[in-house]
Amino acid sequence: MLTDLQIAQMAKIKDIREIAESAGIDEQYLELYGNYKAKVSLEILEKIEKNPVGKYIDVTAITPTPLGEGKTVTTIGLSQAIGKLGKTVFTCIRQPSLGPVFGIKGGAAGGGYSQVIPMEDFNLHLTGDVHAVGLAHNLLAAFIDNSLLKNNPLDIDIHSITWPRVVDISDRALRHIVIGLGGKEDGIPRETGFDITVASEVMAILALTTDIFDLKKRLSRIIIGTTRSGKPVTAEDLKASGAMTVLLKDAIKPTLMQTLEHTPVFVHAGPFANIAHGNSSIIADRIAIRLADYVVTESGFGADCGFEKFANIKCRYSGLKPDCAVLVCSIRALKMHSGKFKVVPGKPLDKGLVEENLEAIREGSSNLIKHIENVKLFGIPVVVAINKFTTDTEKEIELVREIALKAGATAAEVSNVWAEGGSGGIKLAQQVMKACDEKHDFHFLYSVEKSIKEKIEIIATKIYGAEKVSYSSIAEEKIKRYTRWGFGNLPICMAKTHLSLSHDPNLKGAPKGFTLPVEDVRLSAGAGFIYPLCGKIRTMPGLPTEPAGMHVDIDENGKIVGLF
Repeated sequence: MLTDLQIAQMAKIKDIREIAESAGIDEQYLELYGNYKAKVSLEILEKIEKNPVGKYIDVTAITPTPLGEGKTVTTIGLSQAIGKLGKTVFTCIRQPSLGPVFGIKGGAAGGGYSQVIPMEDFNLHLTGDVHAVGLAHNLLAAFIDNSLLKNNPLDIDIHSITWPRVVDISDRALRHIVIGLGGKEDGIPRETGFDITVASEVMAILALTTDIFDLKKRLSRIIIGTTRSGKPVTAEDLKASGAMTVLLKDAIKPTLMQTLEHTPVFVHAGPFANIAHGNSSIIADRIAIRLADYVVTESGFGADCGFEKFANIKCRYSGLKPDCAVLVCSIRALKMHSGKFKVVPGKPLDKGLVEENLEAIREGSSNLIKHIENVKLFGIPVVVAINKFTTDTEKEIELVREIALKAGATAAEVSNVWAEGGSGGIKLAQQVMKACDEKHDFHFLYSVEKSIKEKIEIIATKIYGAEKVSYSSIAEEKIKRYTRWGFGNLPICMAKTHLSLSHDPNLKGAPKGFTLPVEDVRLSAGAGFIYPLCGKIRTMPGLPTEPAGMHVDIDENGKIVGLF
């Protein structure tokens, strides 16, 4: 069997100018990065502003398991299928972090015959946006420490600084460090740390901004800490926001690529979905939706994470309204949510996961039912995509379809796009297109005018299934502080585990009656949201025992091998 990388490397790839032409993008708006990828100038927005608006589809999933649900492969395959049905389509997805690429998850270009190509470029650096984000972030960090050394003219309280440094590699040894050692000329010693770059507020800002001037305004509002009298200190106070904007002047432009079947793809921004809002950029969606009949985008992790933030944060700032959501599940992932099975890396899967097991599906389907309910809370139809594996039986598939329809899904269709590309998603695409034409009333889950606590508790009880919320003394104090500063009317970006609807990764299915602990609350004033930390959340991942990067290499012909 061919690997994903082999399939991608054997594929016929078109010149990116040909892809752009087919998508309605004039060559004058392209900034080429070789023959197969290009930046698209934001000037195109003025030209297409009167074009009709296409249908807007978000692909989400059940709660992730180690077995994978196939969300990205479904996103790409669905787009290819819509293209096969004679409609114009645009895919909008995030750029992957190099942390997971070389860590445990691998790449994020899709898989099988539903991929973004060149797959190597997509997963490795691409056009350098993540590095630009890291440089802008670290420039601000350097300005902070320089200001401290140069007599601290802003009277920054050294113990209040919340702005770490970033690097786009999973490196747990950098989580907690001391800087400024070595003598007076090497800075003021203080404790700090590193986050992974995609957890940076700068990345969240890039994903939520609308143009270069809005970008500068958002960067200027970043709060890095307080003065000793308790007043917020911003990037503008440090006079860093202008230079940060300049570093991001190219990163603000989405990158045009293609699928294996030559439908156009925008790759832009890459915030994580458990510690940030987990969606690709507003700018990419705004361009795509004026160029295509259908725009297919993807939200990170399950519907409790990426989709909830897509609806309550991204759509609130973009003004775009989704027409349909696609909820991806797999038979074996639903079995995992029964809580009866444990996957151990390197060991064969339990027989109950690969043999027909209707009882495990019934028990694990509580997770699917809850996520269908979550999507429907926003007033749009949901189509369930059953990502097919060779071990699935017809009885199992029919059972999942029956459960999904009973729970309120508009349709439930098998997706075989990994093996067959767009052809394996025709029925799914037809149901999605039909759902987009249904009358619907998209709305937010809460009004931003509600208090910070009210918004947190609405998400906790309605989306997660919690009975109540508890707050640490630190969280209580910060909620009062942010409200006093005038940020109480921002949307909420919950930071919690992606492995459960709750804060506890060990609670599978659809847990109920639990108390959601809010350990801390932080402010992203530039991005425009408040993010409560529920349970223990790491903003810098670590590498596994056998990192994926150990298998990445160059072969005797100079080709990249080992990416997945």
